[in-house]
This record gives sequence, structure tokens and C-alpha cells, in this order.
Amino acid sequence: MDKSKIKVVAFDLDGTLTQHKEKLCREHRQILDTLAKSYKLLMVGAGQVHRIFNQMEKYPIDIIGNYGLQYATYNEKTGELDIKRDLTFEANREEIEEKVTYLRNKHGFTAFRGDNVEYHASGCITFPILGTKAIQEDKLAFDPDRKKRRAIYKEVCGLFSEYNVFVGGSSSFDMSPKPYNKCYALDLWCLENGISHDSVAYIGDDYGMGGNDESVYLSDYNYLTIDSYLDLPQVIKPLL
Repeated sequence: MDKSKIKVVAFDLDGTLTQHKEKLCREHRQILDTLAKSYKLLMVGAGQVHRIFNQMEKYPIDIIGNYGLQYATYNEKTGELDIKRDLTFEANREEIEEKVTYLRNKHGFTAFRGDNVEYHASGCITFPILGTKAIQEDKLAFDPDRKKRRAIYKEVCGLFSEYNVFVGGSSSFDMSPKPYNKCYALDLWCLENGISHDSVAYIGDDYGMGGNDESVYLSDYNYLTIDSYLDLPQVIKPLL
């Protein structure tokens, strides 16, 4: 990475800036403030922009959400987000239910609580292996090292060829309509803002096989890996 070329620092949220689903801590807010003096900051998220914004306690940052299906800019006058893009896609629920049921029967995932599939308003979907109402303790214990899901990851990708598939959370597969993933979202943002890829540094923790940051990690963007949000002060040192 050539630091002199960097104009934008883009971030994943959970596991990178915060503990999963937790608020932005004071120390990391100060780190963002320091970086903002030298760089444009951008959040590239898998979730909805307002969920990300609220989790960050309304930190002043532009946010890409839902793998690029959403995009919002921070309004300094109102202290809120202005939605610039909010796309939705219709999911073929009958076909999806059949595919998920096929995977459950084939791999022994037939015991689950709640719904077979979780459908999001954006058109993204989640295959919750333990069901939509699974007990949190069971979810955390199911596949902490992701080996179970990575063993069938390519099969799931092949079956859901119209989606980008991610090994999500601790017991699910998350899917976004193609071509939307974080790399595509970042490409679109760079094109819209006249930014070259070598001017962007991305920081994310989910860069392994099936991770939702993997597409950026495998691209030509400058990528700073992080394995715990607690490591952020060390990870950002090359940018200071």
C-alpha cells in the first residue's frame, strides 16, 4: 500500500470497528475522528444503513448498506442520513424454500426452531440452519470455526447461483442478489465519486472463504486485515 495515494478509508463494522452488534466504543470513535482529518471515511456494510448508523451512535459517516443495495450520505445540518439508493428485489419464495429444504434433508439440518428461511425487505435472504427462532446459545455453539458450513459452501453457492452466498453469523448462510456484494458496492461508489481503487484502503475481519469481506480482499483494493476489533489501534498505524 502506498500511503501517499490513499484518499478513502472504508470499513466493515462488526468484528472490525465493534464487537458483534455492539455500539461503537469511545476509543474507536476517537480513532475514526483522527483518520477523518486525513481521509474520507466510508462504511461498507451487510446490514441496513439505519441499523449501522444507530449501532455507530450516529457517527458522521456515509454508509453503504445491504451489500450496495442501499447507500446513504451523512447530512451535517440534520445529523441524520439522506438515503440516495434503496433497491429491493423480489425473492422466489417457493423455489427458495424447496432448495433450503433439500439442503436440510441432505445434510441432516431438519431440526430447527421458527421459520425455514428469513426473507429481508431488500431481497436478501438468510438460510438459518437452526431456524429463525433458534436459541442464541445453540447458535453460538453450532459452528464457531465455520468448518461445517464451509464444507458445503460451494454446494450452496451452486444451488443458489443467482445469489452471492456468505457464511454468516455463527449458524447461517446469508445471500444477496447478484451482482451485489461488498466489492461490487465499493466499485460502484468509486465510479460514482471518481475514485481509483489504489486510493482506497479497506479494513475488514471477514476475509476468509465465504466471508462477506472476501470479495474486497481478493480484489485490487488495498486491504488491511483485522482479526479482532480490539486490534484496530495497531491495524490503522500504516495510515497514520
